[in-house]
Amino acid sequence: MTTGNTRSSKHLGSLGSSALLSDEVVSEQLTRNIQFFGMDSQKKVTESYVVVIGLGGVGSHAASMLLRSGVGRLLLVDFDQVSLSSLNRHAVATRDDVGTSKALCLKKHFSMIYPECQIDAKVQLYDASSEEEILSGQPDFVLDCIDNIDTKVSLLAACVRRGLKVLSAMGAGARADPTRIRVADLRESSNDPLSRSVRYRLKKEHGIEGGIPVVFSLEKPKAKLLPFQASKEEETPSDYQIVPGFRVRIIPVLGTIPAIFGQVMASYVVTQLAGLDFQTEPVVNLDLDHYRILHQRLIEHEELMYGTAEQVLVDAEEVMYIVKELWRGRSARDQSQDTGRKMWRSVNELMLVRWDKSKAAGISNLILVKFSEADAHESTTLDRIKEQEPEFYSMVSRVLKRAEMEFAL
Repeated sequence: MTTGNTRSSKHLGSLGSSALLSDEVVSEQLTRNIQFFGMDSQKKVTESYVVVIGLGGVGSHAASMLLRSGVGRLLLVDFDQVSLSSLNRHAVATRDDVGTSKALCLKKHFSMIYPECQIDAKVQLYDASSEEEILSGQPDFVLDCIDNIDTKVSLLAACVRRGLKVLSAMGAGARADPTRIRVADLRESSNDPLSRSVRYRLKKEHGIEGGIPVVFSLEKPKAKLLPFQASKEEETPSDYQIVPGFRVRIIPVLGTIPAIFGQVMASYVVTQLAGLDFQTEPVVNLDLDHYRILHQRLIEHEELMYGTAEQVLVDAEEVMYIVKELWRGRSARDQSQDTGRKMWRSVNELMLVRWDKSKAAGISNLILVKFSEADAHESTTLDRIKEQEPEFYSMVSRVLKRAEMEFAL
């Protein structure tokens, strides 16, 4: 045992009232989390309650890492059973578990990993009749890992209506590229048929247009749904349906991708529970040439306004950070607007200008605006903006302060 581990184990005792952290074995088990989050933040995780609905390739991995991260209470919900074909992507199931319910399978294995976690397993389908039973109890987070669109839409609408934090998994099947997996608002997901259908149904049936974070892949599906093929002549697709009406067509799945989806979901939720502040990568589909155009446009604007471009202190890659990370691919004056998947304004409409004209055009002093907004900005002063638009002034100041901190300026 290292010195750092011993120190963390001793300090865990200071959490006092939390029974989950009273044992030295548990303390040692969570040491690395404590070293990452700090004691107070880890305590928030261990006192949290998370509901995971859908325990297949995505949900089982998400639930597994929530457990291993020390979440104190889990509700695991799935009506389905472990099958041989699901072993290529399930987090813990073995051949001995084939034929048993996924919920009870996870509970059995989880009890050997972190027995101090309070685990409730429900072998049932989520629907309107089970909403109260499953979503009551004020969970800190709900993970939607369902692959049936009717059930998924119903669950997401219920979470929004109840004011519950929810993270939803979109299509993980038929993908192969782990580098294209993202977390973003449902409005911003693209190249994903499931996202498209969920967006349409939520808006049409429930008036919900966004505000739900989702895990999705920017990769176009590499394979199509396959028709069901029975192993015996007398078998029919309905023989394999535990719940009538659910899909029986087969989605080709590379087992690693749903596992990564689940890991991403667990990481997102645990950091949210711990209060760790981070910005997800915005979905801005530009290549380096676009950023070079914006960089050149900045140089030309500086020469026009100040007679020289000597105070342009950024290159094309730093322009990428400013445009993508700070302003998320849209004008500083569009940040509060509900632009959804249309967030990216054409590069032909945007340019970078100094926020404070008395300072150089550096990373922490550039804002992205439309051409139509640039002249107005250049003709005003920061004092006037602060007086007439205090909310806008404060927002921009916060964003630029972030750049200053991240670049240690």
